[in-house]
Amino acid sequence: MSPEGGTAVALCVATFYAELAEKLAQGARDTLSEEGVSSIERFDVPGAFELPLIASYAARSGRYDAAVCLGAVIRGETDHYAYVCSEAARGIQQVQLDTGVPCGFGVLTVDSMEQALERVTGGSKRDTGRQAAQAVLAALAVRARVEPAG
Repeated sequence: MSPEGGTAVALCVATFYAELAEKLAQGARDTLSEEGVSSIERFDVPGAFELPLIASYAARSGRYDAAVCLGAVIRGETDHYAYVCSEAARGIQQVQLDTGVPCGFGVLTVDSMEQALERVTGGSKRDTGRQAAQAVLAALAVRARVEPAG
């Protein structure tokens, strides 16, 4: 849906943990660029709880083929973690089901900063930003195969 006719992707980034947000966004951008996506626009919000709303704005705008939602929630001493994680996941899923616009779930839900750093660009485990971008690209490929010609 980009002006050039290629794929346009919204990066929806929760910046509460700025270092993690940058590493997640880098992983997503690298993947999208490697796959030829040149229209990538970033939208920042303070926390993961706000991600479904900005994903909804992006999806409903008609300007983006997909949204990649990125952020981190690190377990603390209160129930806040459970509420934020479940509502962010539920909300992002609801956006894609309501709009048909794929939304990648790249929100780390971890117990510690150390676990989070292992799951971003440069970490020793999977790159969650990269995986969220790969997920939306896979969904777009399926959509292209099953949509009626026209």
